[in-house]
Amino acid sequence: MNEKILIVEDNEINMKLIKAILKTKDYILVEAKDGEEALQAVVRERPDLILMDIQIPKIDGLEATRRIRKMEELGNTLIIALTAHAMEGDREKILDAGCDGYIAKPIDTRTFPQEVEAILAKKRQL
Repeated sequence: MNEKILIVEDNEINMKLIKAILKTKDYILVEAKDGEEALQAVVRERPDLILMDIQIPKIDGLEATRRIRKMEELGNTLIIALTAHAMEGDREKILDAGCDGYIAKPIDTRTFPQEVEAILAKKRQL
């Protein structure tokens, strides 16, 4: 079964890059450009994994994550933050909001596909 990944990213260049990298792995890719679109897409698409940019319009990524975690049927969806935030304390904020982990931006195009696959492989084992 092809796993579905929701990519939440407001930067068009970053979105194109992430999609181009993941397209080679045969995932079903869904995109959202802001927090409101992300919340709608989660309910509509029921992704296996959400790659959540933190600084997005309308509803930021941390608040969108908190809201997803409160959704009874979708609260266990894997959410990985994509963030350029690398300041001390940001990791804790990201995890406290309900993200399962994070990948720093700019993403490393060589390792990113393996990082995503490893995350999904862990989910398959549960």
